[in-house]
This record gives sequence, C-alpha cells and structure tokens, in this order.
Amino acid sequence: MNALKQRLEQANIGLVKENEPLKNHTTIKIGGPAEVFVIPKDVDSLKQVINILREENVMWRAIGRGSNLLVSDKGIDGVVIKLGEGLDTIDIKDNEVLVGGGYPLIKLAMLVSKQGLSGLQFASGIPGSVGGAVYMNAGAHGSDISKVLKKAHILFNDGTMEWLTSEEMQFSYRTSILQKERPGICIEAVFELLKGDKDEIVKEMLKNKDYRRDTQPWNYPCAGSIFRNPLPNYAGKLIEVAGLKGYQIGGAQISEMHANFIVNVGDAKAQDVLDLIEHVQHTIFDLYEVKMHTEVEIIGRK
Repeated sequence: MNALKQRLEQANIGLVKENEPLKNHTTIKIGGPAEVFVIPKDVDSLKQVINILREENVMWRAIGRGSNLLVSDKGIDGVVIKLGEGLDTIDIKDNEVLVGGGYPLIKLAMLVSKQGLSGLQFASGIPGSVGGAVYMNAGAHGSDISKVLKKAHILFNDGTMEWLTSEEMQFSYRTSILQKERPGICIEAVFELLKGDKDEIVKEMLKNKDYRRDTQPWNYPCAGSIFRNPLPNYAGKLIEVAGLKGYQIGGAQISEMHANFIVNVGDAKAQDVLDLIEHVQHTIFDLYEVKMHTEVEIIGRK
C-alpha cells in the first residue's frame, strides 16, 4: 500500500494517509484503520482517485460524515474515500438547489429553510452528508430524499459518470439503486423545492430539530437508528416493550432515551455493538416472531 499512497500523493489529489483510524471519522466513534485514507480536494481529483484505484485493482469504498456506519475493529482493506471539503459546493437558483455530495445535510436544511424553500425540513436533524443521504434515501417525519430529489450525479465504480433522475435511483425505504445493482458515489444532487413562507418553514424545521434533540441521544456518540422499522411495527417501540432499554455489552448500550439507538458510553468496540444487535434480534424474534434488520451499514474486516 505504500506504493499506492505515493502514487496518490504524487497525483496531488488531496489528503492521503495510511492506517487512519476510522473511529475519527464515524459519529459512533468506533472503527479500526483504513489501509489508505483519502479526502479528494474536488470532483476531478475524486475521478482521478477512482481511475488510479481501478488501474491498481484496489478495493475502495466511500464515506461521508460517518453517520449510519459501523466499521469493524479490524478496519477496512483497501482505500477509504471521504467526501468532505472540495465536494461541498452549493448553488441555489429559484427553487432548485445544486449541492455537492460532501455538503452536510443539516446545514443544507437550515440554509434553504431560511431562504423560504420548503421540502427539506425533515432533514434538519439528520447528521449525514448529502451524498450519504441520497445513497440510503434518508428520511424522517414522514418524508425522505426521494420526495425532493430531482436528479443525482453519480460516479460509478467503473469510473463512468451519469445523472440519474429520482425515478432512475429506484428509491425505496432507506434504499437506492446505489446499494444494489449499480454501486457508486453521489457527487452532486439537485433538489427541487417549493417556495413558501420563510417564517413557517423555519418554524417547522426548528420543531423537527428540537424533537430529534429531545427524543434521541445525540449527547453520546451513536450511529443513528440501528434497525429498520419492521412496519407496521416500530423498532424502538418493540425494543422498549421487550425491556431492553439500558441493556449494555462492553461500552455499547441500548439508549435509555430511544431504544432504536445504540450509544457508545465508554470506548465501545464494534464487536460490542454487533453482540448487542444480535441480542436484540434474538430477543425480539423470540418474543414477537418479528425479524429485525439493521439500518446501520456494517463494513470492514470480519
């Protein structure tokens, strides 16, 4: 990997590190090292990185702000590409917003709301990036990305780029085509919003933000919702009724505030979280014969 690191550094594509601890780049503060860690300085640099990795036949994956992500204690083989500065541009024209995949979703929701544009109030408490939100069709408060996305600019694993419409993204509950048959990175997105009363829009956004702050444990490192809702049931309610709030393995604990969150209460390991997930799955199935599927993405060496 040292030769690859040198080639990437010589290409002047941005920040390049070896054996970077990914706990520094996830909201739950868990994760072993990435063999090589890259933050491209712009879209052209990102394309160059992908081309180099394809030529070198090296595995890679992209991350955003590290929410909704659980990285193995043993780390990740290959290269981890973080979308951040350089892919966080924004351009607003009338009711359309063109924004880079590395732009923080909360910041975007606040910005457009204050300009009297409605549609992203639901996202005011989702601590991810635009690219990650598009990738997983992030949602809350009865809405999601599919409701407002007009099109997304995707860099596919083979190095090709293409704009996909919202329909072509094949959105469903917390899922898009990027998780299925066409893996890739959302490098830009165009949102089509509605013009409205700025004061009312900001009021709704702040209400949603306050609700998440008051009901979800953001005072501890966490990865967001751990399980998908097994509709018509709700994951948090099932876990709470099963008496599992506060249940702890190692440094990982089922939140006492919201049972669909696992929080890092003290140097938790990924294995602690995985053991806790398995315990919840077994308990809920034994009690209710309901299968609990994870919403958090679990990656890295086994």
